[in-house]
Amino acid sequence: MAHTLALASRSGIKHDPTAKQQALISAATKLFATRGYEATTTQGIAACAGCAEGLIHRYFGGKRGLLLALIEGRASQDLVELTDLPLASTLAAEYLQLICWEIESMWQDRNFLRVIMARALVEPDFGKVLRKVGLSRHVPAFVERLGHFEQYRLLSEEEREGWHSRLRCSGLCLDLCGPYFSSKIDEPRRRWPPQSQQP
Repeated sequence: MAHTLALASRSGIKHDPTAKQQALISAATKLFATRGYEATTTQGIAACAGCAEGLIHRYFGGKRGLLLALIEGRASQDLVELTDLPLASTLAAEYLQLICWEIESMWQDRNFLRVIMARALVEPDFGKVLRKVGLSRHVPAFVERLGHFEQYRLLSEEEREGWHSRLRCSGLCLDLCGPYFSSKIDEPRRRWPPQSQQP
């Protein structure tokens, strides 16, 4: 019976293009994060997904297209998570919550981000696509959330843009320092100045 169920599930993916695409995206996510983009082959992705290698070219146009589809999926998932996040009670609390959400999101995806950031550095056109698909989608979602607060609506357009820039930059900068901050959280709090130096 178990053998029949396994065959049924395989035949389900065999005739379901959406399931095949998802299997390829999942396999690519795993391999890109562990091996890096350059070291990952379409043959390896296909083998990991249990699909024919030609499907990568049919559905995504190649390895680069698969990476872009992966980014698109992550960006859409981020927007869903952001929509589900409860609104804070004040503008300051909401701003802090958005920064924390951005940091947490980036930290969870750090292995994947390493791959796409490296790709953006060696392929400038890819960086433009990345900004369009990923980062630029967060701004309208942030604006919508902050727009619930009258204090935010009273800001000038220039001031609002400054808020958006700081929000994106804070998330990225703090995420890069994540390992440092994580190690400091577990350290016992130190008093300043040290006891021996107090007057």
